[in-house]
Amino acid sequence: MEKRVINPWQWQDQRSYVQAVEVKNPEGTLYISGQTAISADGISSNEDMKSQIIQTLQNLELVIKEAGYENKGIVRLNIYTTSTEELWPHFGIIQDWVAKNGVKQATTLLEVKSLFETLKVEMEATVVK
Repeated sequence: MEKRVINPWQWQDQRSYVQAVEVKNPEGTLYISGQTAISADGISSNEDMKSQIIQTLQNLELVIKEAGYENKGIVRLNIYTTSTEELWPHFGIIQDWVAKNGVKQATTLLEVKSLFETLKVEMEATVVK
């Protein structure tokens, strides 16, 4: 698999994403449903935004690993939140995770009216190998 990052500018580098990712000759593509802070027993988290971000990333990692892919293969990461105001103070958690895993992904961040039950953040990804 060959990945090429397209960035006509440099400002997005500090925001932990790229403008576009081209993938040539992938072995496979994994489309992951929105992952949230739901326990292995199916219980939605009542925790704060920081805790939910951490658990959401852990759940995302588990799905990627279980499918036989690697985090660094993420080419698209969509983030949905019920409050960008609550999310921003903890956005560094996501940025650190992206950097630690060597991810170069196209990203969309959207504030939505609500998510399932008590959830505050949801992330869906496309991963290639």
